[in-house]
Amino acid sequence: VQLQASGGGLVQAGGSLRLSCTASARTFSRFFMSWFRQAPGEQREFVAAYNWNGGSTYYADSVKGRFTISRDNAKNTVYLQMNNLKPEDTAVYYCAADSRLILSSIRYAEQYDYWGQGTQVTVSS
Repeated sequence: VQLQASGGGLVQAGGSLRLSCTASARTFSRFFMSWFRQAPGEQREFVAAYNWNGGSTYYADSVKGRFTISRDNAKNTVYLQMNNLKPEDTAVYYCAADSRLILSSIRYAEQYDYWGQGTQVTVSS
């Protein structure tokens, strides 16, 4: 599975961005597709996850109510709509996928086998 992330950029606080992650695999019925982010000097942290089997979504507390993860089946793409961005959202955002995860594992980066290349999001104050 190859993942291609895009959509990052520079935005002012309070603004919005939409990230996209397009996957090469054609069958995702057992996949979790997720977004993580990593700020300089920090560990990679969980942002949001989408369970392709059933459409359940999961969010980090820090982004709940501001970010929305969704999918487009026809395009094999997962989106992360980010609204009301804050300077502390500044990071490199990575998409990740795995077909063997259980729900208790989805927030841990080391559990994912497939990663996109990362896209920079910078929020100015």
